[in-house]
Amino acid sequence: MDKGRIGILVPQPSPAETLASIERAEDLGVSAVWLTTGFGMPDALTLYAAAAVRTKTIKLGTFIVPTFPRHPLVMAQQAEVIANLAPGRLILGVGISHRSIMADTFGLPYERPLEHLREYVTVLKAALHHGAVDFDGARFRVHAQVPHPAPVPVMISSLRVNSFRITGALADGALPWLCPAPYLRDVALPAMGEGAASANRPVPPLIPGVPVVLSEDPAEAARAARKHLRLYLRMPFYVGTLVAAGFPEAQQGEWSDRMLDGLVIHGSEGTVAARLQSFLATAGADQLVASFLPTGSDGKAGLERAMRLVASL
Repeated sequence: MDKGRIGILVPQPSPAETLASIERAEDLGVSAVWLTTGFGMPDALTLYAAAAVRTKTIKLGTFIVPTFPRHPLVMAQQAEVIANLAPGRLILGVGISHRSIMADTFGLPYERPLEHLREYVTVLKAALHHGAVDFDGARFRVHAQVPHPAPVPVMISSLRVNSFRITGALADGALPWLCPAPYLRDVALPAMGEGAASANRPVPPLIPGVPVVLSEDPAEAARAARKHLRLYLRMPFYVGTLVAAGFPEAQQGEWSDRMLDGLVIHGSEGTVAARLQSFLATAGADQLVASFLPTGSDGKAGLERAMRLVASL
């Protein structure tokens, strides 16, 4: 396995603990850390501004930052700061999140999300990569000069065919989550290829997130996966993706053994390493983001074990 193809999604219990984990990951030799921005957890871009001056080499990726609550020029401003403090290390993953969160929690209109996403990424990339935006669309009308552009890769959290097509046409990579390897190979990559061909550009990288449980006890692994992944079966985008990937039982709202076998990597360090390599090859992915689901009561020890494994790959 080529070194640097596996990154790790870092837990975010508090800003101080998250920063300490990022520093520890770099010390161990992990190539990339990834953070999520969700309501009720520390903001990833703010954390990365702090991490940028406390680390030297590790890549800093967002998986993901929701687009609806943050204007693309504001997102660009934040990204420019981090890019200046940590040149070449920020990877900016964005996504449309979910209607239940954007509408019910934030009170924002969740209208034509894919149209919004296409225009958002167009504006964001123009600001970051070219330093000027002159855009009039259905969702955004933006005219601005950006004094300090930064060529930060802008990636999209993609799940279904149309979002993969948009990624292929516009973005610098796809960041799918909870997608089995055959679905990525047979659905995601062809759709990205169609989008890229329509824009006369190369197919961008595919970097899926993969849930992992470090446990040789299958029952313990299943318990951990059901506990930490249960919320996704209440989100229509994920349910629809799982049904399209060959798991119609996802509509029942419970994780079947078959779904866990197809989506969650588990076992000893050696088994997990081999299965991560197999996932990369089967999916045709360029990199992976490993999200280690905790077991037991000692979360710090589990994270240390997970980071050591990722660093060794």
